[in-house]
Amino acid sequence: MNLYVGNISYEMSEDDLSNTFAEYGEVTSVKIIKDKFTGRSRGFGFVEINSEDGSKKAIEELNGKDIQGRQLVVNEARPRT
Repeated sequence: MNLYVGNISYEMSEDDLSNTFAEYGEVTSVKIIKDKFTGRSRGFGFVEINSEDGSKKAIEELNGKDIQGRQLVVNEARPRT
C-alpha cells in the first residue's frame, strides 16, 4: 500500500523515513518530494509498504506522532489524476 506522509521535518532523509516505517512491514520504496530548483525537501513524501495490515497499523500509530519536532500526517495515498 502506498502511503502519503506529510509535515516531514526538512532535515529528515529518505533513510530516516524508511527506518521510521520499517517496523510496520517491508518498505519497498520511499520518496521525499524535493523542490526542483533548490533541492530542499518540500515537507512531504510517499512510503510504500508491502503489507496492507502493516500499512494500516502505520497509519494508526504514526498519524499525529511527533517525529523530529513535527507531527506527521500519514494516510493512504490517493492515485494521481
